[in-house]
Amino acid sequence: MTPPRETEPKGALWIAEVMWELGCIQFGDFSVGRTARNSPVYLNPKLLVSRPDALARVGALIEAELQMKIALRNQQVAPFDLIAGVPIGGLHIATALALQMGVPLIYARTDPLALVGETTHIEGIYRPGQTAIVVDDLTTGGGSLIDTAEALRHQGVFVRDALVLVNREQGATRRLQEVGIRLHPVLTLEVLLTYLHEHGHVPDADYQRAIAYLTREGEPRSEFD
Repeated sequence: MTPPRETEPKGALWIAEVMWELGCIQFGDFSVGRTARNSPVYLNPKLLVSRPDALARVGALIEAELQMKIALRNQQVAPFDLIAGVPIGGLHIATALALQMGVPLIYARTDPLALVGETTHIEGIYRPGQTAIVVDDLTTGGGSLIDTAEALRHQGVFVRDALVLVNREQGATRRLQEVGIRLHPVLTLEVLLTYLHEHGHVPDADYQRAIAYLTREGEPRSEFD
């Protein structure tokens, strides 16, 4: 039985609660990521589009986190002129953030119909020399974030940072670091699962199986997590 919640969770943990209520987290046997890894837990943050109020609040929480990191003396996030969403999952998070911050939104289309020669088409208005932060809802190994970043860099747009709502912690931080990009997760899968387990949402067996999976398949902890 789920214990009553005395107070609303703060910050990013509120997002975990909303994702649980919307059914964004499922347990079973799933194939995830480009390498189709077998996973006991599946996340679908795209369901946030069904709660516009929640999506707007996610945008506000992300803005506060980014502004704090930009304001630090040893800047953890480079100031940016553009927000680049990763289709399709990252576009709703990127749109919410763009509306919240008043920053222009762009995105790279990698589908075959969008290709011009060997160049990925970029939707939106941008100029070479501008800086973009890449935004996605979820990352496993970082491939989609890197694809978007490389497409933007090919067009002369600088990319130094990427933000995701949830990092599954399976190589993305390291891979992005190798191409000069810092990854900033709002939540990690471990934090999300631990919160849900501690508040009675996730049974012991599902939690233990998921944590064992992360221990086996996850990436080493990084200063960027």
